[in-house]
Amino acid sequence: MDLPTETDVFIAGGGPAGLVAAIAARQKGFRVVVADSAHSAIDKACGEGLMPDAVAALSSLGVSIAPGEYVPFRGIRFSGHGRSVAATFPAGVGYGVRRTTLHRILAAKAEEAGVTLLWDSPVLGLDGQRVLLRNHSLTARFIVGADGAGSAVRRWAGLDSRLRDSQRFGFRRHFQVAPWTDHVEVHWASGCQIYVTPVAADQVNVALLSRSSDLRLDQALPLFPELMERLRGAAPSSTERGSISASRRLRRVCHGRIALIGDASGSVDAVTGEGLSLAFQQALALAGAMELDDLGLYQKAHNRIRRRPALMADLMLLMDQRDSLRRRVFSALSARPKVFADMLSMHVHGFSPRVLATSAITLGWSMFTA
Repeated sequence: MDLPTETDVFIAGGGPAGLVAAIAARQKGFRVVVADSAHSAIDKACGEGLMPDAVAALSSLGVSIAPGEYVPFRGIRFSGHGRSVAATFPAGVGYGVRRTTLHRILAAKAEEAGVTLLWDSPVLGLDGQRVLLRNHSLTARFIVGADGAGSAVRRWAGLDSRLRDSQRFGFRRHFQVAPWTDHVEVHWASGCQIYVTPVAADQVNVALLSRSSDLRLDQALPLFPELMERLRGAAPSSTERGSISASRRLRRVCHGRIALIGDASGSVDAVTGEGLSLAFQQALALAGAMELDDLGLYQKAHNRIRRRPALMADLMLLMDQRDSLRRRVFSALSARPKVFADMLSMHVHGFSPRVLATSAITLGWSMFTA
């Protein structure tokens, strides 16, 4: 391949955030180069659920996932303390899709759109607007850091200053068993949660989140007898893979003509299920800001996009930290499932002050009288 010596947009990181940013920028007419030190396709420990707003963002870019490559899910179910409450999405469906499948689809779409993809190409440094690769360098009008939670681009650009930084630990494994529901299940116990996402006709993804780096799925499953019974006799179909789930907010996500996206730009805890949705919405906002040659617009949009999931993460993590609160919440929600439906609607589609106030009052009264 004849490597370019200049481009409009250079993206460090070829995961879903970087690839969607590349597709969005390419559709604005920019020349785009993506470089990543890994081979395609990139795997990562995650819940593998795309919420309806993530599916809509991909659709707006012309990215389609073929039937058979995903399993639709229609809502969320919370289970814990002998109680369960479920709600369906007010519009649209989510997709359960293997991370490797999603990456392959996004890489193919980016290549089809004319993005130059450089795999096995680590980014070694920045010199102004010049990007230093192994055995090559190029200049770029815009440089985008999509290189994950440990972003080198963030450090080189002087954007590492943080307003908030906390973390939990996640481990996931797939099991060979037919999905038993069309919802993503979130099972709660003291100090941890397990998420179950259908990802194929005969396979589910089981992901553990906790504050302990030592807690593994095999150790945690006995805390969830109902789920353990569901998985009895089901063979693991992947090795256990781990990652860090961070709640991180940066002071800035732009400096000069450098911008950060995805986990490189901060994150909310995986308890929300919104990680990929945030990255895809950021990609659309970043492409629009670059088209107007004003990354300040992206900073404002990034703050707005993050606000709702961050608030929801804070509320749900209170349940993770306090057993007595979690018990009262489950008791109240199971008695008033409409409140849970309203909360899910706000989580997916944004806040309505009236609905938020009504739900808060109803939930608070139910907890007080529980």
